[in-house]
Amino acid sequence: MTRLCICEMCSCGRHRCTHRPTTLYKKDPQTNVLSEYIEKYPPYKGHTRPKSLKPQLKYKAHQDTMDATTTFRTDYIPYPVTHRPEKQQLEYKPKSGEIDLGTTYKQDFNPYEVQPFTPLRPKERVHVVNAKLDTVPTYKEDFRQWEIIRRELTKPDTTYQPPATKFGNSTTFQDDFVHRGLVPRESYKPSNVAKLSDTPFEKNTSNKLSYVPHPLEARYVKPPEEYKPSSHPFHDVTTHRQDYQGLPSQSTKSCKPEPVKVASNKPFQSSTEFRDQYQHWPVSLPQMQKSVEYTSPTANMDLTTTSHSDYIKHQIQPFVSSKPFSLPAKSSRPFQGNTTMRDDFQPWVAQRQSIIRKQAELQRPSGKMEDLTTFRAHFVQHEAQPSFSFKPQNSPLHTDIPLQADTMYRTDFTPKKISMCPASFETPPGFVFENRDDQGHRFFRKMTSSDRIETPKEMVLTA
Repeated sequence: MTRLCICEMCSCGRHRCTHRPTTLYKKDPQTNVLSEYIEKYPPYKGHTRPKSLKPQLKYKAHQDTMDATTTFRTDYIPYPVTHRPEKQQLEYKPKSGEIDLGTTYKQDFNPYEVQPFTPLRPKERVHVVNAKLDTVPTYKEDFRQWEIIRRELTKPDTTYQPPATKFGNSTTFQDDFVHRGLVPRESYKPSNVAKLSDTPFEKNTSNKLSYVPHPLEARYVKPPEEYKPSSHPFHDVTTHRQDYQGLPSQSTKSCKPEPVKVASNKPFQSSTEFRDQYQHWPVSLPQMQKSVEYTSPTANMDLTTTSHSDYIKHQIQPFVSSKPFSLPAKSSRPFQGNTTMRDDFQPWVAQRQSIIRKQAELQRPSGKMEDLTTFRAHFVQHEAQPSFSFKPQNSPLHTDIPLQADTMYRTDFTPKKISMCPASFETPPGFVFENRDDQGHRFFRKMTSSDRIETPKEMVLTA
């Protein structure tokens, strides 16, 4: 009988078996106290684990004696090596005869007799005298030190007496220069005032003078024709209606599949493994440690320290300084704070000089500004004529013929039945759970008549 896995039953591609780790990882034989998975799902006895083909990591020591031979030694074949024969050098035999040492330079160069150079400058003779030099130079003999007498000052010893009158002397610049003021220059710039002409404006142009108006004929106006309705009936058959005659059929139906609600009549089981297997453990409340009440001591506090108790006071005389006291020398005379600067310098009464301002060259007008321009004076306003638009109106074209909404998709489409994926159920309908392998695959086999009697009603789910 063939077995099917959840991965093979899935038709939508969304369901997979929960994979477990492979058998290469060994499991701990001890039971886990924190989880109830082992108790809920016990292992099956009929399943045997596959043997691992991985070699065991055990070191096997070699029992025989170690041979020092290697592959290089066994494969290498020694060849006889002979020394390379050396080249014998010939004995040197000198040639007979004399060597000709002549060169082209010796042949072409003619030697001349050269005499040594005799300098014309006589040799310097140094006269060395052992006696002591006792002479007086001309500088000391001619320039003797004279006695300099301090000259008396010819400056009279007079004290400065400032004048009592006011200083009012004028300078040469003030005497020679006479301020004549600013002379306004005549401006040759033409004025910006528009000059109005007394003559009337000539509006005649060459076009007006040369143009000859010709008489135009009256425009022919076509008289409107009166509407006469046709006596024949309106033939509203088009080529489309004539060639494509629709067959009698029913109204178009929606191709959208109807939503099928997948529901079960079985009541919802709100119980879980945690609610079924959870055990309430007695938990004791934590004990709170009571704080000890503070009681103040009744005896007085001993503030003595080891330094106070062990210290021995010695009688020591104070240090007397041998340095004499420096008393300030005070005088009964009043302090004289006059200086030569205060005595000689006296502040003068100075008045602030007024600012010399120039006279205005331009005279500002007092009247109102005339803001009339040449454009405003000569401009003649004309009435603007609006341009006529020849653009057609965007009016929609209506028709009384109903729209044919039938398409090839609506006529040729056949709705398909939506089938539920059997792998979406916990136990696929029509299958019975058989076993689970080490990799986590769940295998099911098809249900027979004997299995339907034995299986409880809770395991059978109808779609």
